[in-house]
Amino acid sequence: MSRIASVPELYAHAIAIEREAAERYAELAERMRDESNEPLATLFGELAALEAGHLETLRQRTEGIDLPPLETRDYLWLGAYAPETAARELVFRLMTPRHALLIARSAEERAQAFFEHVMMTAEDPGLRALAREMAAEEQEHVMILERMLESTPDPVVHWADLYGP
Repeated sequence: MSRIASVPELYAHAIAIEREAAERYAELAERMRDESNEPLATLFGELAALEAGHLETLRQRTEGIDLPPLETRDYLWLGAYAPETAARELVFRLMTPRHALLIARSAEERAQAFFEHVMMTAEDPGLRALAREMAAEEQEHVMILERMLESTPDPVVHWADLYGP
């Protein structure tokens, strides 16, 4: 993981992370609605709105600031495939509610780890404080997803657990 050395650089990464999260949560909400899973559709819809709000806040904070260009593929939740590709569609077709939550949790954990890394390695106190704030937001999202995972059963039957060795 490369070292983030400036506030504009951190903002550029944060914008990429929040944009991807808002788009994917909206996509997951739509998928869960298609599956008639309203509780998860609602949760993912709320998370999409929350991430979109974070994105808008970041855009307002960075208005007039020259942000460095980034390769955003590092923040993609499901790889660098075009939305219309068969592989991506297959992922969404086979995805269970639990899988959707696990994908989301994993992405939030990666974002949290990224911001924590910046917090631990930055020399500038302002940069550390901003990274700490962003890591805390991601931790909140991880906790929301953890709670939902606790109440979402695994649809896979683990025969060995049922019948023993």
